[in-house]
Amino acid sequence: MFRFEHPVFLNLLFLLPLLLVLYWLYNRWKFKVAGTFGDHQVIAQLMPDISAMRSHIKFSLFLLTVAGVLLALANPQVGSKIEKAQRRGVDIVIALDVSNSMLAQDIQPSRIERSRQSIARLIDELENDRIGIIVFAGKAYTQLPITTDYAAAKMMLSTVRPDLIPVQGTEIGQAIDMAMASFKDEKTGKAIVIITDGENHDEEAVEKATEAAKAGIKIYTIGMGLAEGAPIPVYKDGEIAGFKKDQSGVTVITRLDETMLTKIAEAGNGIYVRASNTQAGVRKVYDEISKMEKTTFDAMNFSDYEDRFQYFVGLALLLMVIDFLLNERKSKWAERISLFHTVKNLKK
Repeated sequence: MFRFEHPVFLNLLFLLPLLLVLYWLYNRWKFKVAGTFGDHQVIAQLMPDISAMRSHIKFSLFLLTVAGVLLALANPQVGSKIEKAQRRGVDIVIALDVSNSMLAQDIQPSRIERSRQSIARLIDELENDRIGIIVFAGKAYTQLPITTDYAAAKMMLSTVRPDLIPVQGTEIGQAIDMAMASFKDEKTGKAIVIITDGENHDEEAVEKATEAAKAGIKIYTIGMGLAEGAPIPVYKDGEIAGFKKDQSGVTVITRLDETMLTKIAEAGNGIYVRASNTQAGVRKVYDEISKMEKTTFDAMNFSDYEDRFQYFVGLALLLMVIDFLLNERKSKWAERISLFHTVKNLKK
């Protein structure tokens, strides 16, 4: 099993592209300033010791060094010891809607982001329960099989985004069907939590919920959205460029379908909860799940992990040494120890 002990440091890796852009802008500025003094070819002949290529290589080494330090701080670990343990809990499969309508911002910061935040907080509260994650839109896919590895669950949750499934729609029935197939132990208590805006267009979801109830599986639904609805934003380069429109050019408003979600919950012997900007409903649903009869089951856990940060520390130190030895100027001293110097026209 592989994991990062401190994954928060991985977020800082997003600074590397920013540093690259700043470096490009800096070089562009230097090029313009140099142009004010004369022709660039003439200036290059007047400063033969300056090597632009070496400057680029040194900056690349700097970026790799920063990346190595951040990975070391995140401390990658490899599970080295497996222990068999008994746990007493229930199996929970969360089916999360990732259709484009979940980008609507009637629930702040958005329906999909609030859903992810709520699920992450739920995972933090789990102790002995097993959890699985299914994502669905026009099709349903298993994002995480049922597991007791909560760190893996949070890592997989962080990868969930609306463009994960190219086929659009809200196939709740297919998600329920896949969740039912995810349960392995017939003795454990089972619950399916569906988080969606409920824009389903057929009755299959209610039929599937009835099947689940007959199999002893409870279904809880959380309506992510407000009754008045909201437009669906269209993003370009990470910024909202407009809102989705229909064929006639009218802005599409996505509204919460509480009637459908209530029917699904009733058919599945569960409850329906509507989210709002103050609460997402996951807490109330988990309180209900906690009342279910818990079952003892065997779980295989990694009880010991070996650190691997030292490899990245070593890599960062090596890159720093190379960066130190690589001079931007073509001096005689640099030519003697330069790692990138090639001897040309060697004469006997």
